[in-house]
Amino acid sequence: MKKIILITTLFATQFASLSHAEEELLDEIVAVVEEGVILRSELDRAVSNITKQLKSSGTQLPPKSILDQQVLERLITEEIQLQQADLAGVRISDAEVDAALAEVASKNKLTLKQMQMAIENDGMNFAEFRNDMRKELKTEKIRNGLANQEVKVSEQEIDLFLADNQFSQFEVRLGHILIPLAADAKQEELAKAKAKVDKIYQELQKGTDFAELATKYSAGQKALEGGDLGWRASSELPTLFADQIKAMKVGEFTHPVRSQSGLHILKLTDKREQASQMIDQVKARHILIENSELVTPAQGMEIINEIYQRLQEGEDFAKLAEEKSDDVNSAALGGDLGWFQPNEFGQRFGNVVDKLDDQEISAPFQTQAGWHIVQKLGSRKNDVSDEIKRIRAKRAIHARKMNEQIESWLTEIRGEAFVDIRI
Repeated sequence: MKKIILITTLFATQFASLSHAEEELLDEIVAVVEEGVILRSELDRAVSNITKQLKSSGTQLPPKSILDQQVLERLITEEIQLQQADLAGVRISDAEVDAALAEVASKNKLTLKQMQMAIENDGMNFAEFRNDMRKELKTEKIRNGLANQEVKVSEQEIDLFLADNQFSQFEVRLGHILIPLAADAKQEELAKAKAKVDKIYQELQKGTDFAELATKYSAGQKALEGGDLGWRASSELPTLFADQIKAMKVGEFTHPVRSQSGLHILKLTDKREQASQMIDQVKARHILIENSELVTPAQGMEIINEIYQRLQEGEDFAKLAEEKSDDVNSAALGGDLGWFQPNEFGQRFGNVVDKLDDQEISAPFQTQAGWHIVQKLGSRKNDVSDEIKRIRAKRAIHARKMNEQIESWLTEIRGEAFVDIRI
């Protein structure tokens, strides 16, 4: 189960429910966050979970008091985001949770049932796992939704990006330490943050492990993973980060640098060449029965199974797509999606298409969008044309801006929220 813990978020696995007596003892309020509270039992389960992760990755554990503070800070940020999502009317359906769980299971090369059994065999509660997945989807939806409203990409930006970057042929793996600081911070706050980041920088110069310091001090989203941001295309990094690492060698770290969200130290953990500009594409058509308030997942499954039976009996795919598919963009085209990269419509969709032979029709399957049947019409390797380069450039700029906007938004809502920490 270690792989599952690592692939999902920090709070996606928690220990099985304690006895009633133990819960009474543990469930004191450790923090009041606006209209909500965080309980001792929530904190202790989260700390136990991250402790297992840090031990499995070989990262040295900080003192328990500091680990408690770091985990509590992440729980506070999560609670603020959940409240923001509630105010915005964000809802996550059971079908969306099911699809996300299926994707986690697939990444771990397990069926959903096998993953549930593995979680429960490790003494964990699958109902809590599922509830945490719902929270994760909810916070992701509010973050991306709000950031997306603010992010715009102009044609001029795309031109400049292509002229300057030419899709730099490498990916990087970065370590990240963030000391939060508002853009309009007072001089006293700036001095305090600078003293803290300078102390961290001095520790790094002495040879202290970067991941240990990130876990101990960072307020970044990946602090409790040792600050590891994972592999990123260099073209999608925030401009500040991309500029800093241009001349760096693997293993080096930056001086502290400032952005709107605070003070950062970056470490270039690894670097690799990107794949060639030839990309795999598939041509396919599909029929979608969409998740909605009018159609439950169970009803959607009945509808898609009926359509599948009609296809098995020889009815025309294009005609059924026109009549039945809820995808308004492709239905009029007989479900035709054109040429696309396999994971362009999500990993689950891509995995199914990848396994099909040309002209083969899949069995019904579920994603966060709803129930699908897909027919693979062909595959090819395609050079990245000027048009596709512009599309990819726009996506890279959009991803870069989204990351910057989300980081800034999280710093802002944390600074504005009423939080009363009671430990």
